[in-house]
Amino acid sequence: MRLFSASTLHALSAIALWASLASLGTALAHVPPFLLTGAALIIGSLPSWPLVLRDRRAWAVPPRTLALGVYGLFGFHFLLFIALRHAPPVEANLVNYLWPLGMVVLAPVLLPGTALRPLHVVAALLGFTGAAVAILGARGPGGASGFAWGFVPALGSAFIWASYSLWTKRVPAFPTSAIGAFGLVSGLLALACHALLEPATSLSARDWALVALCGLGPLGAAFFFWDRALKTGDARQIGILSYLTPLLSTTLLLLVTGRPLTGGIALAAAMIVSAAVMGARAR
Repeated sequence: MRLFSASTLHALSAIALWASLASLGTALAHVPPFLLTGAALIIGSLPSWPLVLRDRRAWAVPPRTLALGVYGLFGFHFLLFIALRHAPPVEANLVNYLWPLGMVVLAPVLLPGTALRPLHVVAALLGFTGAAVAILGARGPGGASGFAWGFVPALGSAFIWASYSLWTKRVPAFPTSAIGAFGLVSGLLALACHALLEPATSLSARDWALVALCGLGPLGAAFFFWDRALKTGDARQIGILSYLTPLLSTTLLLLVTGRPLTGGIALAAAMIVSAAVMGARAR
């Protein structure tokens, strides 16, 4: 008897890879965001290139679907990388991980046939209160606490990924290999923005190694796993399961940055994760 369904295993694989995204983004905070987003997304699209070389239909998607893919992949990561360099990364990371709750709350709005129960509303309030605790208790490099404007793109990235994940169920079915097209087009767009808007930058060998790791993992393979999970599983269940990510990601980020686990961070994480549990019970 199989312990986990295929969709659950795909979702868990994506979650495990995404747990490293904030840490990698923080380590590459000195790299211009358009350059980082573009290079990593293009590298992440590489695994699907052999498929399109064998069959051009592997990337054949309607313009609307391609636009949705660019919206999700380009928009989410650009805003997240902006947030990680303009707000304390641990707290910004927690705010970004409101997106699984966003999937639960937005599902009735964006997906016909799903309902929002009272407990969903309570869960949403609890989750956003947790985000408020993280934001108001954040401490910047100088030790001062309070709001940083970088939390705005963190909220934006959360909304983009929640809505993208749900809208993929409303566009015509597309092969998972088309995720490579989303990544390639998004990456080229980001590099064009880099050339027009950012100063030229030379990266060290270490930088390129981290960019490649970022591209092949959380900005590459994770997308393919996530798409398969959404295609074969329940979006609300997957959204709830995704709350493993802030726990894993925040723990790893605390280790990488050397910050201690403070009461405020623990409280914010507990409230956000508890909101997910409540959302699961309301299903």
